[in-house]
Amino acid sequence: MKKNHNHTNQPLKIAIIGSRGYPIVYSGYETFVKEVSERLVAQNIDVRVYCQKHLFTTRPKHVNGVELVYMPTVQTKSLNQLVHSFFSMIHACCSKTDVILVVNAANGPFGLISLLAQKKTLINVDGLEWLRPKWKGLGAAYFKFAAKLATLFYNTIITDAEAMRQVYLNTFNSDSKVIAYGANIRHSKNPSLINQFGLTPNEYFLIVGRLIPDNNSDLILEGFKKANSNKKLVIVGDVPYQDAYAQKMKAQASDQILFVGYVTDSEVLAELYHQSYAYLHGHEYGGTNPTMLKAMAYGCAILALDTVFNREMLENGQFGWFFQKTSDSVALYLQQAEHNPQAVQILKEKARDGITQKYNWDEVTRAYVTVFKALMTNGKSHP
Repeated sequence: MKKNHNHTNQPLKIAIIGSRGYPIVYSGYETFVKEVSERLVAQNIDVRVYCQKHLFTTRPKHVNGVELVYMPTVQTKSLNQLVHSFFSMIHACCSKTDVILVVNAANGPFGLISLLAQKKTLINVDGLEWLRPKWKGLGAAYFKFAAKLATLFYNTIITDAEAMRQVYLNTFNSDSKVIAYGANIRHSKNPSLINQFGLTPNEYFLIVGRLIPDNNSDLILEGFKKANSNKKLVIVGDVPYQDAYAQKMKAQASDQILFVGYVTDSEVLAELYHQSYAYLHGHEYGGTNPTMLKAMAYGCAILALDTVFNREMLENGQFGWFFQKTSDSVALYLQQAEHNPQAVQILKEKARDGITQKYNWDEVTRAYVTVFKALMTNGKSHP
């Protein structure tokens, strides 16, 4: 006889697979896992997060009420995450878990394991990995194949933007439930933290993101040079491996163009956002992008590449300006921003209003809990 999960003694058991782990925060996935896990625990839901063993020097069994399981993996760029998810999925399917939440469409094929084990599953598929320049040929083919399998093997597909839902409908004829990503609204606390980079408030444009082609920082850099700006350009981010594209970018560093690498201190990073004249966003293939959400939540003036995803986030220009995918367009908008400080100030004042309920972590968590409960009661959560 099935136990009723509404019974007070029987908390829902959730396993989360596909991120690097908890409580580390490298990227969007880890931030998502951290914010949602802690809120689920507060609601008396059992949460287990699978962590990549080699990233943790100490391995406590519980942190902040979240159960942690450390699984091994193969430490190569292409196999690292897949091998880890494969082992994690087998472990989760052989344990007392009610619902398995997987992040990353690359893990699509592993839904077959949970399907055979008759475990309830949902997968947050994130962006259009198969279109990204860094996965050419075989990599791109794998991501598209994996995304297709995800739509077949998992009970529920989660997309983080309405535009991404449309992509899955058109490409795979598969509907999904839209649950956005969250952000925490923040105001400046210590402007002097930017002094270490030799920066002055409002005297620089900011880019945050990995130095990879699909973030288009090369295009923005070219546009910046053409704009003959009086301000600096600050680029936060790098890649953790030797890479020709990143090297070519960094070779253009000067007194005016600063590559500051990874900024791991969240307070310092926040002030870099707060004190920037404008935040420049060239990301092309994501759904709801965490770095742009952060820029909104931190009150930045935003200039973004004109994509369907960025339009959805900035509500068609209500919370930012759009440039086209040419360096001339970038230059034009940078000049426009520089010559119109009042307009830039208005964008800054409005930015945080873009963090509506949809992008609120409490709301995001509530939406996931609704899906978990629907899966427990009827085995399928329909969008």
